[in-house]
Amino acid sequence: MHTHVKRSFSLLLVSLLSIGFLGGCGNDQRAGDGHANDQSLRIQEERARQVADSWRASAAATAWMQGYYPMADAVQKPASGWRSKADERAYETKNFVLSGDLPSTAPVLGTVDWGNGKTLTRPLIGAKKAYQSFALNRSDGPRLTVTGARLGTATIVTSRGTATVPAWLFTLESYDTPLKRIAVTPSKLPKSPIGQARQGAAGGLRSVARLAGTSAGGRSITVKATRGSCDDGPVVKALETSESVVLYASIAGEKDGPCPASMTEQSVKVELSKPLGDRLLLDAFTGRPVPYGDPHGPSPSWT
Repeated sequence: MHTHVKRSFSLLLVSLLSIGFLGGCGNDQRAGDGHANDQSLRIQEERARQVADSWRASAAATAWMQGYYPMADAVQKPASGWRSKADERAYETKNFVLSGDLPSTAPVLGTVDWGNGKTLTRPLIGAKKAYQSFALNRSDGPRLTVTGARLGTATIVTSRGTATVPAWLFTLESYDTPLKRIAVTPSKLPKSPIGQARQGAAGGLRSVARLAGTSAGGRSITVKATRGSCDDGPVVKALETSESVVLYASIAGEKDGPCPASMTEQSVKVELSKPLGDRLLLDAFTGRPVPYGDPHGPSPSWT
């Protein structure tokens, strides 16, 4: 009888331990396991180095350096700023109304000028298409009224530095300065020389969702990375070479226990050892350039 009780207790203990190991929403990278974390970081950094090496001197890198890839909003607010919170809200909700005529003709091609003797000719979008790219809402509430447009120029940060490009200048009712929408179309994204990392096989590596901004001097960048409801948030590190900056993201402090299946984006600032300049900004997980902006937002870029 005593032996039977001991055997039953042992089976119960094994069962409880099994539940403890299997339960929860974390992976093999525990916040308290320094060795596991170090090993995961080494795997992530190795993947980042593979991405950097694959792009170095590749046909994709050459195409990227010769193309036009905007890394800032395609829509630029009036230089004078918004007159009221209502107007700012109208812009954020893309609530516009057209009161007037837009140009029906325009040049087919325009010039991207980096100001260093390097230029590129690219197709332009028309005024109507440019208007439709940001005027996505016509509902009750605060609205901005567009009264006309003309073709002019604007400056925008690109993968090759700041460039002067053709832009549609939309006049707004009660404003002295226009709303600008970049008119030149981005170049086609080159095919990456390396494939995407296999999910779960790169030390907890995750993709960087998008680039949110670059500091004035280029010594820091802000990206959007995803996190769950049972962790301490994303961690983004950078592997820098003379040709590229490869970002590798992961999650810190994943907790055990039941987790709601929800993901949110969080801004993460990444400090660089030297300005980003015209170096390639790559994502270690996807093996591709980090996209700028929300592809479903009012300011689509090369994505």
